[in-house]
Amino acid sequence: MTSLWLAPDPLLLASRSHARRALLEAAGIRISIQPAALDERELEARAAPEGPRAAASLLAGAKAAAVAMQHPGRYVLGADQTLALDDRRFHKAADRKAARAQLLALRGKTHLLHSAIAVVRDGQTVFEYVDTARMTMRNFSDAFLDRYIETMGDALTGSVGCYQLEAAGIQLFERIEGDYFTILGMPLLPLMRWLRNQGLLAA
Repeated sequence: MTSLWLAPDPLLLASRSHARRALLEAAGIRISIQPAALDERELEARAAPEGPRAAASLLAGAKAAAVAMQHPGRYVLGADQTLALDDRRFHKAADRKAARAQLLALRGKTHLLHSAIAVVRDGQTVFEYVDTARMTMRNFSDAFLDRYIETMGDALTGSVGCYQLEAAGIQLFERIEGDYFTILGMPLLPLMRWLRNQGLLAA
């Protein structure tokens, strides 16, 4: 069967994100999955003085490096996102109550969503990229928020912003400035450009 992926081994994705997996597979990139087992909050705390953009980059690289140690010769892709509203940072909500509090804090305001990727092979970071999207939520009503939370259910806890832009989460927003794939957690076009340059993806 003809494939756009040219390497003998799949790209190893160090993430359990269904959205990232779906994006890569839909683009014709053959992947296998091995989530990294790391304390992300501890790593993010270490990067705190450098800001949320740097934290996203550190986390993506750390995930890729941890998995690459177990797979010599393989290209391992790590990815991460951080969300910041002014000086306040947000993480994935633990439950629906926490999601509601987070969405209330973001309502009517513009926040920054930083998406980072890193490719590691044999202990060396061979590619890294960070992109930022500006996300402005509309001033939705409390009644809408309650309905939205009920509609989304536990899916709210699956992303750092408690929204899925590719689903009903788009209804939260008034304005979006940035790349669609970046918002979904995978700056896909720069990654594919690098893969083509390496001869891993058909050019």
